[in-house]
Amino acid sequence: MPGRNAIVCVDDDDMILVALKQELVEHFKGNYLIETAISAREALSIMDELSEEGLRIPLVISDWLMPGMNGDEFLIKVNEKYPNTRAIVVTGYADMITVSKTRNKINLRGVVTKPWDKNELLKKVETSLKY
Repeated sequence: MPGRNAIVCVDDDDMILVALKQELVEHFKGNYLIETAISAREALSIMDELSEEGLRIPLVISDWLMPGMNGDEFLIKVNEKYPNTRAIVVTGYADMITVSKTRNKINLRGVVTKPWDKNELLKKVETSLKY
């Protein structure tokens, strides 16, 4: 099993999740468990399971606009339950004013636009994991 740390990725587009997971797995080479969820509710459930298994979740990478529960609501819940977990938003549609207003409530470390540049994404992920 990879290290005792996990990164959770959530997006309602499964193709985005496949690409994101592939890039993170290739980059981290097993040093982090990479989990994916197709909804915010599923991501919260996965995070609870990981936490119960003793894994730390230093980073969540989330879409902003999702059915059921948007990224802002999801990341506020994450911050309430897991205050040490940082967040990166990966989106093609985020209202940057709303993101800015929510920034302090969600431990946001970066915003990456879709389609993302692999190097930009990985740099933001690495930076987020250092602090």
